[in-house]
Amino acid sequence: MSVDRRLVAGVDSSTQSCKVVIVDPSTGGILRSGSAPHPAGTEVDPEAWWSALQQAVSEAGGFADVAAVSISGQQHGLIALDRHGQVIRDALLWNDLRSDGAARALIAEIGADEFVDRAGVVPVASFTGAKLRWLRDHEPDNASRVAAVALPHDWLTWRLLGHGPSSSSALRGPDLEALVTDASDASGTAYFSAVTGRYDLDLFRAAFGAPAREATGSTTTGSTTDGSPATDELGPTTAPIVLPRVLAPHESAGHTPEGILVGPGAGDNAAAALGLGAAAGDVIISIGTSGTVFSPTRLEINDSSGMVAGFASADDGRLPLVATLNAARVLDSAAALLRASHTDVAALALASSPGANGLTLVPYFEGERTPNLPSATARLEGMTLANSTPENVARAFVEGMLCGLADGLDAVLRQGVKVQRLFLIGGAARNPAVREVARDIFTVPIDVPEQAEYVAIGAARQAAWTLTGTSPRWQVELVATLHPRPSQVRQQYHSYTNTNVIDATRPAHENSDNDHRRSSGAQAPVEG
Repeated sequence: MSVDRRLVAGVDSSTQSCKVVIVDPSTGGILRSGSAPHPAGTEVDPEAWWSALQQAVSEAGGFADVAAVSISGQQHGLIALDRHGQVIRDALLWNDLRSDGAARALIAEIGADEFVDRAGVVPVASFTGAKLRWLRDHEPDNASRVAAVALPHDWLTWRLLGHGPSSSSALRGPDLEALVTDASDASGTAYFSAVTGRYDLDLFRAAFGAPAREATGSTTTGSTTDGSPATDELGPTTAPIVLPRVLAPHESAGHTPEGILVGPGAGDNAAAALGLGAAAGDVIISIGTSGTVFSPTRLEINDSSGMVAGFASADDGRLPLVATLNAARVLDSAAALLRASHTDVAALALASSPGANGLTLVPYFEGERTPNLPSATARLEGMTLANSTPENVARAFVEGMLCGLADGLDAVLRQGVKVQRLFLIGGAARNPAVREVARDIFTVPIDVPEQAEYVAIGAARQAAWTLTGTSPRWQVELVATLHPRPSQVRQQYHSYTNTNVIDATRPAHENSDNDHRRSSGAQAPVEG
C-alpha cells in the first residue's frame, strides 16, 4: 500500500545537534519532530552529522509521507573531500579560531576594502576562506589531496541525494559534480559575492593557492567512471577544485533515491529568517551557541570595518549579519561561577537592578568575532565590597551578553537598515532574566515568538517553496511583546569597552589591548 507523500521536512544541522521537523505545507503546523546530538568540539568528523541526521529522521517517524525536504546548517565549516568523495580531515567548524592568522594574512594581501567590494565581507577566523589558507599552510599533505570543498549543509544535501565516498554504501557514489549549495551559505565563505551571485574564483585561489570551478551538476560530463572529477592533462594535483553549484532560492537539488524532492538548503540564520517570515524592518537577535543579529533587506551592504557581514538571504536578497562568539554560554559560565542552576541565575539577576549596582561584565570568554578579538578574555569590572553579590554578578552576566548584541544591532543599523521591531529567538530567549533585561538594553519593541525550531521550520518552508513554486505564509505565534524602558546600562558597559571599529589588519594582541584589556576604576551604579 503506497503512502501519500504530501508533507515537507526541514532539517537544522547546528553546532550542537540535528533537528528535524515534519510540517503540513498548507498550514505550517508541525506534525512530528526528532533530534540527535552532535559531538562537542571545534573540529568534527562529518560522518557524525550524517549519523545524527539519520537518527533524527528516524525519531521524527521517517520520511515515508514526505514529498520534499531542505537542509539548513551551521555556516562556514570547512569540509575537504578527495577525488573519491572521502573526507580528508575532520571539518573545521565556524568557532575554530586557529585560522585567525590566516584571515589577517588574506586581509594584508587583498585589502579589507577589496574584500568587501568583491565578497561583501572582511575575512575573520570563522570564514571558510581563512580555514582554507590555514589548511594550505599547516597541513600541506592534506591540502594536496583536496578535490572539492563543501560546507556542512552542502555535504549533508549531497549525502541525502544518495552520494558518498567510494568506501560507503552510497547508491550514487562519489560524484563531486552533484555538490550543491545556495547563496546564503556560500556568502559566508569569503570567496562568493552576494551582489553577483557567483563565486570569486580569484579570491578562492588567493586563499588556497589553487584554481577552482563550480560543479557542473552533471553525473556524466566532466566525470570519470567512478564518479570522481576528471583530471586535465597536467594531472590530478592541478585539476581545478570543485565548488558546489549555487542554486536559486527554490531550485531543486534533485531527488533522493526514494524520490523525495530536495531543496537547495540554506545557512542557519537565513533559514531562521524564512522560518519567522521576517521582512524589511524586522531585525532578528538569536541567542544560541553564537549570538547573531541580522535583518532581511534589499540594500547593498558594504562595511569595510568587517563588523557587518554582507551575506545573502535565502530569498534572493541580502542578510547583513553580526555574529558574536559569546552568547548563551555566557549564562552557562554564570551558572558555573555561582554554582547555581539557570533558573536560579535568572532569579538572582532579576533581584538586582539595571546596571547591577555598578558591576559590568565584558563577556569575551572565548575571544570574540565581533569585534574581531580572537585572543581576548572576559573580565568583571567595577567590583566593590558593596556590589560583589550573587545578584549583581548574575545581572552583570546577562547585561554584558546583551550589550554585546546591542552593539551588533547598532552596526547593522549603520548600514542603512531600518528597524521597526526585534525578534528575540534562540534557547536563551526563554530565560526570564534575558527577556526582562532586554528592555533595558534595546530601544525598540521586542517580539518573543513561541519557542520553536525556526531554522528547521525555515528549511521546511523552503522545501514547500521548492515543491509548489510558491513561498507559503505560515503564522508565527508570539508569547510576549516587550516594550523598552530608558536606562544607562549600555553607557556603563561602554565605559569599560572601546566600541570603536577594530582594525582587522592589526595584530590580534594589539586589538585586544586596545579593546578591553584596559583597567579602569569602579563606576557608580546606573539609574534604571
